[in-house]
Amino acid sequence: MDSPRRLNRPPPSPPQQPTNINTKNPSNPSLADKLRPLSLTLLSDPPSDTKPRLHKRPKSTWVNPTKPKPTVLSLRRHPRAPYSHNPNLRALSSLSKSSSSDDDSAFTASLDSLPHLSRDDALAVLNSLRSWQRSLLFLDWLKSRNAFPLETIFYNVALKSLRFARRYDLVEKLALEMIDGGDALKPDNVTYSTLITSAKRCGRFDKAIGWFERMYKTGLVPDEVTYSAALDVYARLGKTEEVRSLYERARAGGWRPDHVAFSVLAKMYGEAGDYDGIRYVFDEMRSVDVKPNLAVYNALLKALGKAGKPGLARSLFEEMVSAGVVPNEKTLTALIKIYGRARWARDALALWERMKANRWPMDFILYNTLLSMCADLGLEDEAERLFGEMKASENARPDSWSYTAMINIYASVGKPEKALALFEAMLGSEDVAPNVMGCTCLIQCLGRAKRIEEAVRVFDVAIERGIQPDDRLCGCLLSVLTYCEGEAEAEGVLACLERANPRLAGLVKTLWEAGEEVGFERVKEGDAGGVERGGGMRGRAKELLGLAKLYGLYPGLQTRKAEEWTLDLKSLSVGAARTAFEEWMEGVRGESLEGLPRWFAVQTGAGTHRYSQGLGSAFAAHVRDVEAPFRESEEGNGRFVSTREEVVHWLRSWVSSAAAVVVA
Repeated sequence: MDSPRRLNRPPPSPPQQPTNINTKNPSNPSLADKLRPLSLTLLSDPPSDTKPRLHKRPKSTWVNPTKPKPTVLSLRRHPRAPYSHNPNLRALSSLSKSSSSDDDSAFTASLDSLPHLSRDDALAVLNSLRSWQRSLLFLDWLKSRNAFPLETIFYNVALKSLRFARRYDLVEKLALEMIDGGDALKPDNVTYSTLITSAKRCGRFDKAIGWFERMYKTGLVPDEVTYSAALDVYARLGKTEEVRSLYERARAGGWRPDHVAFSVLAKMYGEAGDYDGIRYVFDEMRSVDVKPNLAVYNALLKALGKAGKPGLARSLFEEMVSAGVVPNEKTLTALIKIYGRARWARDALALWERMKANRWPMDFILYNTLLSMCADLGLEDEAERLFGEMKASENARPDSWSYTAMINIYASVGKPEKALALFEAMLGSEDVAPNVMGCTCLIQCLGRAKRIEEAVRVFDVAIERGIQPDDRLCGCLLSVLTYCEGEAEAEGVLACLERANPRLAGLVKTLWEAGEEVGFERVKEGDAGGVERGGGMRGRAKELLGLAKLYGLYPGLQTRKAEEWTLDLKSLSVGAARTAFEEWMEGVRGESLEGLPRWFAVQTGAGTHRYSQGLGSAFAAHVRDVEAPFRESEEGNGRFVSTREEVVHWLRSWVSSAAAVVVA
């Protein structure tokens, strides 16, 4: 092989060619002849594996002969400085370790050992502290050192730490200190937002509104977080008009609502049952092109359920799934409640199968909601299958409310044996304990089956287990009295009633001893207001109903809200319901027109129980007879509604007709 110096040698002379008649003229060589010397100069031999590499000669290095020559590869890494050139880093590391412990003295000692800190280092330390006590200690230490003037941001960080700990007393104290600190500590938008949200978390809604109004007076423009928090506070206080006014004022100022604001609006209108308000929320979301997220969908579904719009709730749910939003447990629980209230058994069961097919999340609250829906609709087979799934599940084991729902189902279909078996299972379980609702359902079931001794035994067991009798249990015992056959059984039930409510038991005994003069057999109809109302007994019925309410037999008959007054008749018989309705209307007639709400509603229940006497149909017939303006809602769930104008107009005609009857 030629050496590399071959490239520097002159090209060899071309060999002599024999003279030929075809030889070209040398004075006019061809292009190939011209390029041949160049190719011999530039082109080298083809490479080979044994071709030597060229290396530059390294520079000479002096080596100390007294020391060993260092190796190129060393198993020992080069030593590094234990900390960076920042002299505060070692002290800050020590402070970080002490802040994670529970020893306040160690943290205070670490503060005293700190050198001079820059503003950025101090802010970084304050941000890293997780305990609100340490945040206040460090802030006080910074104020005592006076190394640099503190700014608003330091107080804002401490305020957020106190907000997380729900210490509004210290939040307000620190805020007042900022206000007294002059322009250097002037509260900014973050400060007021933290104050408002902190007051809201602690339930101090009056303070939250006060800070929001003070913010406006200072000239600061609230951001989207502050606006949403203020809207939530006004909504929780039931100030619908203030919420609407604040929302429109913020929108006029260029504010773009976020998902939190729309959730607040949907919840507020839903609580009021204002369907027009819910439509307003939908229109506003479309106008600002905000796509609902899971929280907004959940709020809208609950609102439509409160407004009694199951069809719209179903359409909204389908829209949610089509948009790719996966429902969670709250979504499905709200929808199941809506279907159960509307008696849409087929839709509820189809949704249940869909949950399992799509493996949507299900917790025990959702399972219990499904069981309650089955109890309301009398779906025994479906409830048993669902209850079996709960017992086989690891994350949704049945609790006391699950057993209560099953007892209620068996009581509804008239199967006391199965209801008793579940009650015995609850007594023998270490994880599940009987509650007052389950005992009430079971006693009612046994009473209707005329198994009075077993009903008394269940009551005794309930008292031994520490269950406190409530108004429903007392009413249940009165109902069981109507099924007693003989004085012995009646005395046993009265003994139970005396243990549950001695005053009510004394009233019943007094009526019993009065005999036919008062008509105890009428009182045994299940409620004191159920006395015959014909002739001169109407006044007696009102008196007995008043006594029943006085002794706590019918709690929560009337409910008053800003937008709606409600009369709940579900626990009354037909006669008592008529008496309660007339008494309610007489009370409404005594109110001023300005104090009346926009809506009036009467709840009679859907009559899903097997032993239901059709209170809804009886009430519908009664309002037709007296020409009252109450009409059943579109869903037919035992809810009758009327407007303020209709009720006022009817009351005037009702008074006139009653006066004419008296004169006649």
